[in-house]
Amino acid sequence: MSTLHRRPRTRLALLLGAPMLWLGVAYLGALAALFITALWTQNGFTGLIERNWTLDNFRTLFTVDVYRTIALRTIGVALLVTVIDALVAFPIALYMSKVAGPGLRRFLLVAVLMPLWASYLVKAYAWRGMFSEGGLVSSAFEAVGLKSPGYGLAATVVTLAYLWLPYMVLPIYAGLERLPDSLLEASADLGGRTTQTLRRVILPMIVPALVAGSIFTFSLSLGDYIAVRIVGGTNQLLGNVVYDNVGAANNLPFAAAVATIPVIVMVGYLAAVRRTGAMESL
Repeated sequence: MSTLHRRPRTRLALLLGAPMLWLGVAYLGALAALFITALWTQNGFTGLIERNWTLDNFRTLFTVDVYRTIALRTIGVALLVTVIDALVAFPIALYMSKVAGPGLRRFLLVAVLMPLWASYLVKAYAWRGMFSEGGLVSSAFEAVGLKSPGYGLAATVVTLAYLWLPYMVLPIYAGLERLPDSLLEASADLGGRTTQTLRRVILPMIVPALVAGSIFTFSLSLGDYIAVRIVGGTNQLLGNVVYDNVGAANNLPFAAAVATIPVIVMVGYLAAVRRTGAMESL
């Protein structure tokens, strides 16, 4: 132990060696295998993978209209889910951190975490039941004289927003917990109204927390395919295209090419966020 104490670099290497090895081999190695597979092709007659280096899979993605539509639809759904979760999560987190007492705060924190204890499929099928004819959502729309949205993009967005909401609430709550109450009191003493304090003090201070939550909700929505199959009706997202090509079509190279789109989008999103300076404060 004394030897390790005198050699901090050795201690750090032993501490981080196994996790970094796992990251390099299991995660980055899998991504490398994904990109390499995307450059191969499938023999249309035998169905076997041919290791011929080509960009045909990516050319198909960018030239066939249906795949461009699915890609844009997936990004749009992920953005909408992220915005909805941010709008819903902020007042919840603000009340939990700055208004609620200690007992109520613990209760609300448990209430936010409780949906994570239930199975993903149980929650998705629960929303399917609510959007089905005669379900809670359908009955509510019919009660006010509106047509039920049924299965489709609206049901997909609502379901995904519900599924990922805790991943937005918790980072914002943590960010607001670190916000000193003295700043809010100083704003009030200087004559700042509630809306001014919210806009000029609170929101700028929790941008890193919003970024952290958006990374979770945006990335999880980009890759989701189960909820879309359950409540999405005939709509498809990129995850469904990957699933169909791995399963029924058994076209692994094209599935790998499709799977690179969410990866590239997330890399671009993280790069854009990093340029704002928000990543340094996470």
